[in-house]
Amino acid sequence: MTDAERRLWLHLRNRSFSDWKFRRQHPVGPYIADFACLCAGVVVEVDGGQHVESAQDDVRTRYLHGRGLLVLRFWNDDVLLRTELVLATIHATLEERMRHG
Repeated sequence: MTDAERRLWLHLRNRSFSDWKFRRQHPVGPYIADFACLCAGVVVEVDGGQHVESAQDDVRTRYLHGRGLLVLRFWNDDVLLRTELVLATIHATLEERMRHG
């Protein structure tokens, strides 16, 4: 687990996200989601700053979307340097998904 994934996991397990059950390294079909909240249909992916596999990410995202999952993708630096913004984005997405379930 990277430092960014570790930080995000600690935040996702804290009280502000207690209404949603996140699973780390959760299998979804042929893929392993970094973090999955299946009750809200949200997958959170954390990618390294040198990521060059955007075509593979697109295939993966289309697959997950086809199963009704929304994918939120953040760079390691976003998680480490803009943690509150990342958490706010995840929280707002979860609230929106649950409202429109």
